Amino acid sequence: MTQPKAAVFLWFDSDAEEAARFYSATFPDSAITQIIRIPEGHPTAAPGSVQVVEMVLLGLPYVLLNTGRPMPPNDAYSLQVYTEGQAETDQLWDAILSNGGAPIMCGWCKDRWGYRWQITPRILMAALSHPDPAASARAQAAMMQMQKIDIAGIEAALAGAS
Repeated sequence: MTQPKAAVFLWFDSDAEEAARFYSATFPDSAITQIIRIPEGHPTAAPGSVQVVEMVLLGLPYVLLNTGRPMPPNDAYSLQVYTEGQAETDQLWDAILSNGGAPIMCGWCKDRWGYRWQITPRILMAALSHPDPAASARAQAAMMQMQKIDIAGIEAALAGAS
């Protein structure tokens, strides 16, 4: 297997392993691949504690680092997850919220570590790029009123239902 040339790097205060376990249990095509622990003699961290977790998340390489200091994520970064239907959208959204997350608008939510997720049904992306500008605008307006994306609501907006 070819080693990736890049990985997404996420900072955590001290919960990298817990986050990696949640992510790998929640999202398909995800697994922890390696945990690197603090060696003896480290000047500031306890020997044996987790320093780095390498994982595959939704098929992409990620590195989660325990920094030992708060470094809160911000709105400039999010993870977009494409879903195939309402059941998958509900499952992922509900998993994030039931684990201490919070809803945002337009299909976004925040996990308990502060990372933003866009749980995005593929039909939403198709609706937003619909060739009929009026249908696309209706889909956009409907999405702007939603927290979790409701596919039936997007489809109704596309069809012109109010």
